[in-house]
Amino acid sequence: MNETSGSDAAQSSGNMLADRRYDYAMAARAGGDHAAAADLLEQTLELSPHWSAGWFALGDSLEAAGERHKAETAYAHALALSSEDSLGSALRIARLRGDAPVNAPQAYVRALFDQYAPTFDAHLVEALDYCAPELLRNAIAETCARLGRTFRFSHAVDLGCGTGLAATALRENVSSFSGVDLSPAMVRQAQLTGLYCTLAAADLVGFMKMQGDASADIVLAADVFVYMGDLEGVFGETARVLQKGGLFGFSLQATMAEGYVLGDDLRFAHSRGYLDRLAAKFGFKVENVQDASYRKDRDIAVPGLIVVLEKP
Repeated sequence: MNETSGSDAAQSSGNMLADRRYDYAMAARAGGDHAAAADLLEQTLELSPHWSAGWFALGDSLEAAGERHKAETAYAHALALSSEDSLGSALRIARLRGDAPVNAPQAYVRALFDQYAPTFDAHLVEALDYCAPELLRNAIAETCARLGRTFRFSHAVDLGCGTGLAATALRENVSSFSGVDLSPAMVRQAQLTGLYCTLAAADLVGFMKMQGDASADIVLAADVFVYMGDLEGVFGETARVLQKGGLFGFSLQATMAEGYVLGDDLRFAHSRGYLDRLAAKFGFKVENVQDASYRKDRDIAVPGLIVVLEKP
């Protein structure tokens, strides 16, 4: 999916005339007339100056029209009017400035995936050629074969479980799954698989802190770290939760830049060097790293990494 904004953008301003101008602006925006959309949105905000979604839409139109400084100002207004930032204004500002924040706002991620939950699987697989769970399963199988161990696990923790695609890919190889996702709607979809012994709608690092020491023999994270820049917290908790010999399998969007960056798609990409530094810091052995695109963006393959680490 291409990350834009949550469903909040469609909420009413509470002013009928403002809503009408907003609708006209969205029609102009859809037709590619970004300057006209911005002009109509400025009129909208004269009528409803405290409408966060209106300011966000103005920022979006100004950015598309090449008015970057004005767009940043509009996003800043939207952010000031929405403490949770479910529209992702902070990410838009960071992208305009070329900054890399620590994480995406949780409310933004939650709203985004609550919105897409009913059609998530079909959109990922059919429109974006998403295949991270299958690639991750294959990499884990290869790692087990090379290490001379059985491709079988007692308990898996599925981070950012979504609708349960990773658990479905590994259902024949894992006895029980625990899953966590920020989106309650995604968790409800995951429940329908019948694969999870426990599920929680929560922050994944907070969820991991509630798990016992050495309580899992594999931790999975398929296409979830694209919403997290700094991965130190999750690596540290995973090292604690994994048993000796346990595996940590995950996908990353890849960058040649140092550390991690926020891309134009509002997703985080991480470098191989950053991965190696975290693995060393938290005592993981890098067993398998594969360059692999596991999704497309506007029909272009996105560079990625499929990674399997071992806790010695």
